[in-house]
Amino acid sequence: MTILYEDNHIIAINKSAGEIVQGDKTGDVPLVEKVREYIREKYQKPGNVFIGSPHRLDRPTSGVVLFAKTSKALTRLNDMFRDHKAIKKTYWAIVARNDRVMEQGRLENYLFRNEQKNKTYIVNPNTDGAKLAILTYRVAAKSERYELIEIELETGRHHQIRCQLSAIGLPIKGDLKYGAKRSNKDGSISLHARQIEFIHPVSKQLLKIIAPVPKDILWETLEKQYTI
Repeated sequence: MTILYEDNHIIAINKSAGEIVQGDKTGDVPLVEKVREYIREKYQKPGNVFIGSPHRLDRPTSGVVLFAKTSKALTRLNDMFRDHKAIKKTYWAIVARNDRVMEQGRLENYLFRNEQKNKTYIVNPNTDGAKLAILTYRVAAKSERYELIEIELETGRHHQIRCQLSAIGLPIKGDLKYGAKRSNKDGSISLHARQIEFIHPVSKQLLKIIAPVPKDILWETLEKQYTI
């Protein structure tokens, strides 16, 4: 478990692809419990340790995840994540090169989540349950076969980045559910929560937390070519 930031109220972890943030039907140990155990041991706290989870990442996705160590921080972070404008989230994605797609843009779609299939679809705005999804993207690096896409979310919908990028011809590498041609060997998808920027819910200081990319030659190569 890689800790990116910690103070008395919050802790940020660089989640590995394949880890779950909260418990599910698989019974695998979730990241929230690993953080709880870390705090119990480090600070020698007996009994139950408070850890709150104000947001989550998909299991095959890597990157920065925030947890609250106090109820005060959790309440305020929950409000901030609902507001969206209070927290700036930047993602990196690797996609196969597609020179027919614009190198930057703003995507606005209405999305519908099919819970039975655990998949999100672009739908007509009048569809029952449809929610507006907005993101901006740009090509930040290129190799012979792949591109690094930098994404900033304006909303936080289920599978939003995966669905919206796929719809314009840029399915994320390894993401079979949304149109990738083949899977990644480790079962991940090449989507990484790169950075989160926000005002600390208690101290009111500006925080910018950056998650190093996965230890993978393609990720590392594209990161070296990254242009601001």
